[in-house]
Amino acid sequence: MTSPSRTSGPDRWQHYGASSRGRRSLSRLHWDWYQRIGPGAELLGDLTGRTVAELGAGAGHQAAYVAAELKAARVMAIDSSTAQHSRGRDLYEDVPGLDFVHDDAAAYLRDHPSSLDVVYSIFGALDFSDPQTLLPSAAVALRPGGTLVFSTLAHYRTGAPPETECRPTDIPTRIPDGRLGTMQRWVLGASVWKELLDEHGFDVVHGDTVHDPGRDGEAPVSTTLLRARKKRGSGAPHLLSHEVPA
Repeated sequence: MTSPSRTSGPDRWQHYGASSRGRRSLSRLHWDWYQRIGPGAELLGDLTGRTVAELGAGAGHQAAYVAAELKAARVMAIDSSTAQHSRGRDLYEDVPGLDFVHDDAAAYLRDHPSSLDVVYSIFGALDFSDPQTLLPSAAVALRPGGTLVFSTLAHYRTGAPPETECRPTDIPTRIPDGRLGTMQRWVLGASVWKELLDEHGFDVVHGDTVHDPGRDGEAPVSTTLLRARKKRGSGAPHLLSHEVPA
């Protein structure tokens, strides 16, 4: 499945993962930065017969695992990057129940109210989209009692502390023609995330920090994990106070 993209500007993910095009057979789901420690698929709950969406699915490795191994009825792998969307389809389009959606995550969620049981992001769209737009959109798309689970950096990769307010920083990237550019990333403290979740229609039911000291010269990285449930009566149109640009 492919939806018309409402993204604009150069594809800042074209070069990401381009040298690693192979299909991956994951043995489990990981949420941490180095993809090797901490909790796994249990954070998502029982997905049997559920409709699930991954926000910022990239090449679809995790979404393919969720569709193939966790018995979800349908998994929507949503990504705004043309290059990543194409890689995902090339690798995993044959996986039953897995649909690749090329679209802005917030726009897609807003346009599909009460259609999802579980939404998750693993250093995905919630890292690279304004949470004051994406979180209320997720509340709209989730059915009553639906679940949102995501992992995000607990601090900057330099070791600098996270932001204490909801504001992004510019990080370097490479645009399709090879020139250096920038993109925005939200690296927020856990308390900021919890306040945003509460403001935009969610109750936090689980929060954790997974710390990896690094191996063989790797930098130590801590990951914030949050699991939240849609509040009763949330997701109404008035929550969408921050409109998604056309």
